[in-house]
Amino acid sequence: MNFTEETAQFDCEGETLTGILAQPESPAQIGVLIIVGGPQYRAGSHRQFVLLSRALAAAGYAVLRFDYRGMGDSSGTQGDFEGVSMDIAAAIDALQERLPCVKQVALWGLCDAAAAALLYCHETQDSRVTGLCLLNPWVRSEASLARTQVKHYYVQRMQQKEFWLKLVRGGVATQALRGLLQNLRAAFGGSGGSSAGAGAGASGSNPSQSSLRPFQQRMAMAWHQFPGQVLLILSGDDYTAKEFLEFASTDPAWKSYSTHAHLTRHDVSGVDHTFSTADSRQKVEKITLGWITTMC
Repeated sequence: MNFTEETAQFDCEGETLTGILAQPESPAQIGVLIIVGGPQYRAGSHRQFVLLSRALAAAGYAVLRFDYRGMGDSSGTQGDFEGVSMDIAAAIDALQERLPCVKQVALWGLCDAAAAALLYCHETQDSRVTGLCLLNPWVRSEASLARTQVKHYYVQRMQQKEFWLKLVRGGVATQALRGLLQNLRAAFGGSGGSSAGAGAGASGSNPSQSSLRPFQQRMAMAWHQFPGQVLLILSGDDYTAKEFLEFASTDPAWKSYSTHAHLTRHDVSGVDHTFSTADSRQKVEKITLGWITTMC
């Protein structure tokens, strides 16, 4: 399907945000909002957001990708992923103002943009959002990082002959052992290393209290309460993805996360955090397109 791309500028709390709207000649009723993760702008790593938006638009889905306040070509002061809900709301408004035929919106986010998507749902319960595509969601805490390093790095290192030879010779392995002990204390010491803590639960009925919870808890609450479709894509060669799995499987707030009624999960083996190869990006495009097609 033919599509066009145009600059979209819109207001957010008195600042001007800049995005690119990919508009098919006959848009579907569901559109996609690509949320930026990390200190990036609307092109994404390896131009992934550019290529993804064009692939979706060619299939009939309008896509808006944009810069947060203070990033790229948008004015204002730069924030972090915990403070972009107003930006996301403004972008959804802008998408629907330009294309009133778009009645539903799927949020697409990688890393801390996946976290931002869930935090947006937690804060707004925006009924326009009917789908979440979350790639390698960011749930990092000191304890979760330590557990991941112990499980996926140090265990592997200790199985290597070179490691023990260096230890005997007094080489760098001594430093590695010291690092292992530090990570073991961080991972399993104190309160058990859960950022969610006791009594996290999944309901969190008091909004004023829930807004004070750690972001990982608020993400979990949104995950459990979200009534729409959830697509989870995990890179096989990525510590952030491993950390998410480790955290979600042990933290009380994320209990039974895998039983979400509308969850679709794809594990993409052999690919890194940002899908840096053309082949891996095309896999993500195919998975995303297949998923969103089921929502129409």
